[in-house]
Amino acid sequence: MDKKKLLSSKIAIIGCGALGTHIANNMARAGVGRIIIVDRDFVEIDNLQRQILFDEEDAVKRIPKVMAAKKKLKKINSEIEIIPIIEDVNPSNIEDIIKDVDLVIDATDNLETRFLINDACIKNDIPWIYGAVIGTEGMSMNILPGKTACLRCLLQMPTSFLPTCETEGVLNTAVAIIASIESTEAIKILLNKKIREEAIYIDIWNSIWLPIKVEKKKDCIACGKREFEFLNGKVTQVKTLCGNAVQINPTKEILLKDLYNRLKEIVDVIDFNEYFLRFKINDYEFTVFKNGRTIIKGCNDEKLAKSLFSKYIGS
Repeated sequence: MDKKKLLSSKIAIIGCGALGTHIANNMARAGVGRIIIVDRDFVEIDNLQRQILFDEEDAVKRIPKVMAAKKKLKKINSEIEIIPIIEDVNPSNIEDIIKDVDLVIDATDNLETRFLINDACIKNDIPWIYGAVIGTEGMSMNILPGKTACLRCLLQMPTSFLPTCETEGVLNTAVAIIASIESTEAIKILLNKKIREEAIYIDIWNSIWLPIKVEKKKDCIACGKREFEFLNGKVTQVKTLCGNAVQINPTKEILLKDLYNRLKEIVDVIDFNEYFLRFKINDYEFTVFKNGRTIIKGCNDEKLAKSLFSKYIGS
């Protein structure tokens, strides 16, 4: 293995949950020189069974996932650079995030973000690797713009009726296998070696390992017609998340310290640090990040979430 080539490489891992922590761990130990890790959330104790880099202390402190990952990975390999980004990946920021990387690795939990990655990587001619796990099943596919089929050749538009980790659960061994496949293919791509051409589907519980040939479609809206509907889409200001929560992206800047000083006498402040302010109002838990992005837990009604945001944080 060409250690110098890996050390000079730069990758972006989008997502730092189950797949993301396994992949980041593998890439750091392999000696990839610069690793960007992007995630919007913080560590929670319910997820520790599948998120390999974190522990109970991280969950108790509610440390942002990317910051906890950086701390652990630097102890694993002090020679590499870890670049943490606490952000929700969206059409307004993805091209800046991936602009200088050699490879993007998918570790997200929803199809909309994956289609966005697909658009951005095809537009900018950046290889990327799709990966997904639900229950005991998983799938991965290498995507080389201009050479292979893309994600839109394999899958159609996202739907709100797909199962999620929250509804179906995730077997941690399935995560480890898909992450290992993604990591192995990532090393091959970075070293310009021959990669797996088929997508791969596994069901570890039932011992199923199925290669899937994906044809490159001439009329594919993304890699054929090069119409990037997800990349050219608007940033969703209000979005329902898994786990009974709503995320709000504000239209103006919010200063955390000022917000803390304004609310500390009227709400139950749980945490206030350099990364976020977290507080409770009745049954609703707010997490407000430095850029103003807010997650309201205990709520799955977008209209109610907007009302709560406007009342306690601002319009």
